[in-house]
Amino acid sequence: MNISFDLPPHIEQEISANGADLSGEAREAYLVELYRQDRITHHQLAEALGFSRLEAEGVLKRHEVSSGVTAEEMRAQAAALREGLRERPLE
Repeated sequence: MNISFDLPPHIEQEISANGADLSGEAREAYLVELYRQDRITHHQLAEALGFSRLEAEGVLKRHEVSSGVTAEEMRAQAAALREGLRERPLE
């Protein structure tokens, strides 16, 4: 999905003067806001940004957003761990 919006030229010049990736920053900010609104999960945030779970955690920290893991995510993680243990018995 592509989302675009226009900025007045003088604002665009001002904020892009340091060579910032404005599209990347806008994308990240939007995805973090979706996470903040509980519209996407932590996993979806990481996937959409192309980051690991830990890297996504850093993004949330940078945006000062709590990364409270939902009960559903905890259950999914626990199930994945149990499945992994079944496939590979302890030695």
